[in-house]
Amino acid sequence: MSREYRALLEATLGHLRELKARGVRHVQVSPEVIETLSRPLAIRRETPSTSATAPPATQVSPEPPDRSRSAPIGIIATSAPALTEADRPPSLLPANEAVTPSPVSPGMEPGDKAARLAALRTRALACVKCAHLAASRRNVVFGVGNPNARLMFVGEAPGMDEDFQGEPFVGKAGELLTRIIQTMGLSRETVYIANILKCRPDTPGQATGNRKPTPQEMRTCVPFLHEQIAIIQPDAIVALGGTALEGLLGTGGISRLRGKWQTYRGIPLMPTFHPAFLLHQESLANKRLVWEDMLQVMERLGLPISEKQRAYFQRPG
Repeated sequence: MSREYRALLEATLGHLRELKARGVRHVQVSPEVIETLSRPLAIRRETPSTSATAPPATQVSPEPPDRSRSAPIGIIATSAPALTEADRPPSLLPANEAVTPSPVSPGMEPGDKAARLAALRTRALACVKCAHLAASRRNVVFGVGNPNARLMFVGEAPGMDEDFQGEPFVGKAGELLTRIIQTMGLSRETVYIANILKCRPDTPGQATGNRKPTPQEMRTCVPFLHEQIAIIQPDAIVALGGTALEGLLGTGGISRLRGKWQTYRGIPLMPTFHPAFLLHQESLANKRLVWEDMLQVMERLGLPISEKQRAYFQRPG
């Protein structure tokens, strides 16, 4: 068995164990995915017994995804243009310059995306490029959600709760983000959620609290996010807060750009306030601003919007 295939196999096993820990008991696999996974074994003349032990990658749907715009998000095959990604961008800026073409195929099957994300996750779990963060972290917080999602949310960095559980947006801000996603008629399982940083920024001498990632930390870690986006190929991205906007586009000014469509390498990007901001600056007006941004995202994706949804956070009368 080659080193590359062994790494992929271990990543797949790790992904399946993670699903099991979250309560998932069954995964769906298409014959095409099984054939793809067995192909490297045939090339290397592996024994049939080895092939029988290789676990299939998870897949959202056993059938080719429906491209109807009215279908549930995450099941629709992405219609975003093919991305061009630098494997290791030298800096955060600029996101829209000409870069090396990505090896990711725009026609990638959902199972292929899951396998690629699992392999990327294995690399992220072993990363120690930021030695101070690797020394203080409990878990690498890679990302969670549907590999074939049409909508992707990007935040800043893991906090204490995320570092403890190994999943992004699980604290109070995460609970608010979950409610926002559900109010859109979606779920955490149908979108994809990730951060600019995969490790919690260390806070030496502090028992609690968070800090903003440094520019160097962001430059070191953001290539993982670039690869996640290149694999998932969402139809739209929501940048949650100024740090996410800076990490993706190399520009600040969340108050100025909030609610105005931007572009990340050909993908529509909507900047909006971070859920933590809504918790700290709680007001009906701020909630309404964020919700108006989400309505724009729903319209861009062709999702149905009810009158009740349009009226959320509007003052009566």
